Amino acid sequence: MSNLRWRLDGQLALVTGASAGIGLATARELLSLGCDVLLAARDADTLEAARDELTDQFPERLIEGFAADVSIDEERRALLDWVEDQGEGLHILVNAVGATLIGETLELGEDEWRDVFETSLFSAFELCRYAQPLLAGHPATSIVNVGAVSGLASIRGATVEGMAKAALHQMTRSLAAEWAEAGIRVNAVAPWAILTPRTAAALADTDHYEQVLARTPLQRIGEPEEVAAAIAFLCLPAASYITGECIAVDGGFGRFGF
Repeated sequence: MSNLRWRLDGQLALVTGASAGIGLATARELLSLGCDVLLAARDADTLEAARDELTDQFPERLIEGFAADVSIDEERRALLDWVEDQGEGLHILVNAVGATLIGETLELGEDEWRDVFETSLFSAFELCRYAQPLLAGHPATSIVNVGAVSGLASIRGATVEGMAKAALHQMTRSLAAEWAEAGIRVNAVAPWAILTPRTAAALADTDHYEQVLARTPLQRIGEPEEVAAAIAFLCLPAASYITGECIAVDGGFGRFGF
């Protein structure tokens, strides 16, 4: 019986940003724990390739995909209508979509920084709101938002991302308190340097790579699977008394002093 605390059999998850990086790794981790997974991503071809890959690995699980740009409200609503049509409600929502914008604050264009907020913050806020009735239909459900260490500490050139992620972390805390009565736990993770398609170019720069390692006590770049493991843990029955938390998956970056 105790092993059931570490399983997600019979549960249904929606993972956004699921075609690559942390989102794809999270979908794979949830599937390995017995969960059925609905995948959402912007690019239909990449999403279909991800679905095919996961279906080959987990043929016994329900795995469906829906192409949507969640920074656009009309597409967010269409996505949640599709989820509702599955007829099972929802047990888990993972908001893994995000946007990166690196640059000097005074040089950023308005369209650029507004896109970061739409993609990294407002999409998660609205998806949480739209998914709430589906999650509340089950006695114990969870939301995990993928934040970033830039929302916890100043990262050079990441002012806008930091603003959006800090707001995402606060949203997590607020919704955790507001929706606890409905049986919905809300948590977040805050990754540091993780090797994904979005970070590969920056980490390929030798100087940048060495500077990252110099600030990371574990002296290496993280893998998407390491973030996915933290996300999956927060969804498990074993984490049933954890809500409103933000777990840094950062190799010790946030605890590094002199």
